[in-house]
Amino acid sequence: MEQALNAFDQIRASPEFLEIERQREIMRMNEASALRHAGDKATAKERKKWEGVVARKDVEIAGKDAENERLRAENEALRARLKD
Repeated sequence: MEQALNAFDQIRASPEFLEIERQREIMRMNEASALRHAGDKATAKERKKWEGVVARKDVEIAGKDAENERLRAENEALRARLKD
């Protein structure tokens, strides 16, 4: 068993093994980067879609706020007339 462990240690210390491990690590990083980049593109597309939705809702809310202010002013005017 000790001979097998020593042989394994020798292989792990060899320049060829170290180079293969280095290349594997680079491949893992490249894969992670590619996946993140693909996710960022999808995220940017989704973000743009939702920004449009939010912008439309902001306009809708602003219109309703203006209508509410108009109704409040009308209500106050009617209350003032009732007091007279």
